[in-house]
Amino acid sequence: MMEDSYVETKVEALKDNRVKVTVTVDAKDIDVRIKKTYKDFAHKYNFPGFRAGKAPRPIIDNALGAEAVVATVTDDVVNETYPRAIDGANVYPIGKPTFGDDMGLVEGGKSFVYTLEVDVKPELELSSYEPVAIEMPVDGATDTEIDEQIEGLREHYYDYEDAAAATKIKEDSYMDMSMKATDDSGEEIAAMTADSRLYGMGTGLFPATFDAELMGMKKGQTKSFAIDVPAEPTIMTQPLMGKTAKINFDVEVKAVKNKVLPEVTEEWVKDTMGFEGVEDLRTRVADSIKEQKAEVLPRIKENQCLAVLADRLEGDVPESLCEEAETNLLQDFFQQLQRQGASFDAYLAQQGITPDQFKDDVKAQAKDMTRQDMALDAWARHFKMDVSDQDVVDEFEKSGAPEPKKLQEEWTKNGQLHMVRNGIARTNAAKDVMDTAVVTELKPGEAVKKEEKKPAKKAAAKKATKKDETAEDAAEKKPAKKPAAKKAAKKDEAVEADKAADAE
Repeated sequence: MMEDSYVETKVEALKDNRVKVTVTVDAKDIDVRIKKTYKDFAHKYNFPGFRAGKAPRPIIDNALGAEAVVATVTDDVVNETYPRAIDGANVYPIGKPTFGDDMGLVEGGKSFVYTLEVDVKPELELSSYEPVAIEMPVDGATDTEIDEQIEGLREHYYDYEDAAAATKIKEDSYMDMSMKATDDSGEEIAAMTADSRLYGMGTGLFPATFDAELMGMKKGQTKSFAIDVPAEPTIMTQPLMGKTAKINFDVEVKAVKNKVLPEVTEEWVKDTMGFEGVEDLRTRVADSIKEQKAEVLPRIKENQCLAVLADRLEGDVPESLCEEAETNLLQDFFQQLQRQGASFDAYLAQQGITPDQFKDDVKAQAKDMTRQDMALDAWARHFKMDVSDQDVVDEFEKSGAPEPKKLQEEWTKNGQLHMVRNGIARTNAAKDVMDTAVVTELKPGEAVKKEEKKPAKKAAAKKATKKDETAEDAAEKKPAKKPAAKKAAKKDEAVEADKAADAE
């Protein structure tokens, strides 16, 4: 039994994840609709000899055709009832329904019966419903992690001292050198000429061919050489693009330098870092690590659990669902780019990928996410995680919508509550999978043995708990957001280059 506008729906399973739904609309509802449509037509059209709204049924039928009213009522009743009929059939439709060719027209005093067929989401199973086993970084802050963080701080406050005179320049060496640079016509290049320049090998200021010429040189040695201006410019060669084909150098190594990190003493911590002492520094660093882990670890755990669960899914996921997930990912991605005022070309350049690679990444992530979703569906079915009507009401209440009850009525009318129910079930399943997971804590520095599936590169998109559609999303009128792993913070790889540039 369904809503008042129709009294019964029957579902018949067909082949290939397709169902046939038979809908019976109550005769009383049909009569009310016919009466109202005649009245609307009497007001809408001009019938000679009758005032607006007063034309009788025979006159309307004679003027507009005997089937005009019943055809209109038939279209209206089908369009209004089929979304709720599908919703109430406890199936999850994918794609649009097709209606039977033998559908007739409504008749006064009779119930109206029609049928439709629609593809539905398959109910795939998992190879195992045992708790998932995952490996996770240890909670809290370990001494090793604190030491690593402090070591990173030391990297920001390094200095240089002269190495022994016999020390040769290697790939990671720093040096003080004098250099003169000229272009093709012998004109001096002022920006590259200096009596003393602190330079670090591999910092990217100059091309790799420049670094290769310096390899093996020692204090007091000189060298003259020429390099081509590279097609892909570096910081120092960018201004010369199109002005000269080669750069001629005369270089003298004044000293090879060793990078010296400061010792973490009470005095250094107080004077440089502004802390009360070493113990205070370690406490602050530990608090920072704990705060970061409190934010990141739940997402890492979710990613790990869902990846394991998705590997257990048996069968292929429908291509239409993958395409839908891909569309949602792209929509979310480009909305974020727009909010950030960034261009797609700039994003690709920053990530170092091509448009085809981006497309492949998104397609792969969409398939992974769809497998995770359907794995959660299987988990929820297996453990009978039924969603009650009150659960749906609560979901709309916490959506933040100004009028949650009105919003729920709209979704009910549109036949969209199956999305909310499915989203709630997936959320509950994800929580249960995480709560029952068997977790092995990794030792500091130990890597996860099983490689995680990497998500497509996105513009810092955040992940919501696994849902298909929630009332929060309904309130915002946009698709549910999908999970995306947050990138771990990296040390500043440009520090050494910046330091060398500052010395110039």
